Amino acid sequence: MTATQGKQRVPTVEVQELTSEMIRFVLRGTDTSLANALRRVIIAEVPTIAIDLVEVIENSSCLCDEFLAHRLGLIPLISMKASDMEFPYEYVGDDDTKTDVSIDLRVKCVTNETEEITSNDLICADEKVVPVGYARTTRGRGLPGDETTPSDANSENSSNGILIVKLRKNQEVHLRCVARKGTGRDHAKWQPVATAVYRFEPEIVIDENLMARLTEDEKRAFATSSPAPVFKYNEVTKKVEIDTPESYAYDGECLKKAEDMGVPGLVTITAKQDAFVFTVESTGAIPPEDIVSRALEVLMRKLDITKGELDIVRSEQEAQGV
Repeated sequence: MTATQGKQRVPTVEVQELTSEMIRFVLRGTDTSLANALRRVIIAEVPTIAIDLVEVIENSSCLCDEFLAHRLGLIPLISMKASDMEFPYEYVGDDDTKTDVSIDLRVKCVTNETEEITSNDLICADEKVVPVGYARTTRGRGLPGDETTPSDANSENSSNGILIVKLRKNQEVHLRCVARKGTGRDHAKWQPVATAVYRFEPEIVIDENLMARLTEDEKRAFATSSPAPVFKYNEVTKKVEIDTPESYAYDGECLKKAEDMGVPGLVTITAKQDAFVFTVESTGAIPPEDIVSRALEVLMRKLDITKGELDIVRSEQEAQGV
């Protein structure tokens, strides 16, 4: 093994928490440049599907056409099909299904009650590309006469959709939309995440000699001084132990508590420069674990392209005797 190979880092990922909406993991064995690159790719380079074009056939609501188009574009759509679609600015074929997904909205209020039009009223041509949490209403079937069907205020479907507009009697909205594949780099509506942040993993060391000077009540008070469950008091050993160091938010509360008790230096907290705690919250368009894996694929592809370009430059320099 050469000296260069001996210094090669091997990043690792440890998943700490995973739900349908959020993933928290620790990236170790690398530096800030890679951690920030991954964060930026998660936000701006993972493709999703969003409404891109809106043709207004009829709009007699209180909202102008541009306002409606903007609201429709920001509705997150299930985007697992994005990997099978093409970017419209890259596709050169004639098959529109490779780039476009049709979504319509046809609603007319015929009652004296105010009608709330939500994402559940959208008529989706592809069952794989629907709004997040989609529970289709009668108006979402798109059959003749359905557009005038009053909403059921007691229906579960009437309350869990994303509000688009409210209509009064005789107001009507008829829109034809086209959803397309895109990335957050083009527009925020294609971002797959609501939050993608990281922080340095803390390294926490307790000075046992100073801790031994404290009474049991003081130890308990110190263990609960941090807003996060970083420390815990062990009733059996009568010691303060580190419970969940990754939950420390660098708020400094425990350090301030130690100073107030007259034992500064009781605990030492430093940020590890090669470990990062990521928190990624999905909009629902793509599961959080898929967002991270797809971001890693994009990052690897970019690195391969960079390596290829560097190899070409090196070959040219060697040919020129440089």
